[in-house]
Amino acid sequence: MVIVGLTGGIGSGKSTVADMFKDEGAYIIDFDILSRIVVERGKPAWEKIVKYFGPHVLFPDESINRAALGRVIFAEEKSRKTLEGFVHPMILKERDKLIEEIRDENPSSVVIIDFPLLFELGMNEDFDKIILAYVPRDVQIKRVMERDGLSMEDVEKRLNAQMPIDEKKNLSDYIINAERAFGDMRDQVKKVIYRLNKIAEKGRAN
Repeated sequence: MVIVGLTGGIGSGKSTVADMFKDEGAYIIDFDILSRIVVERGKPAWEKIVKYFGPHVLFPDESINRAALGRVIFAEEKSRKTLEGFVHPMILKERDKLIEEIRDENPSSVVIIDFPLLFELGMNEDFDKIILAYVPRDVQIKRVMERDGLSMEDVEKRLNAQMPIDEKKNLSDYIINAERAFGDMRDQVKKVIYRLNKIAEKGRAN
């Protein structure tokens, strides 16, 4: 089994890249999905969030209002770090369960973990290889403003909470240029998955 981290920045096209790898046969574990699961109403992380941030970060049905919570955590680093402390241990437990399920099903699989904060949380060593979905910062800003309806100031706050994407390039094993046309991106993905499958096959041979 090859455990691969897929990262990028907001608006970098990471989700599109993940879908392409899935189409090529890779198993995908999406940390954004796991982050929603672990904060479902009544779960330990949910209880910690409500106790610390207060009921104003909830919808009327008591589910987490991610937009309201985002406005708080991106305005203050302490709040963001506190939230990460509540959520990430639970996410990692869910990740480990999924990895073991995949290992039982296919011991020589390529598992790609879609993990936005991989570098920010210093978890580089958790992965055999790292893939970066890359676009320039100005493209990130434009995409997120159009996608989420945020002001440039709000987008800048979110970007400033992440490692600059150009720094991530130097720390990654493979880079998918997500500014390219769809077909070009798919060709890049095919080349990377070919290499990853070779690594997985070599591991099986050993």
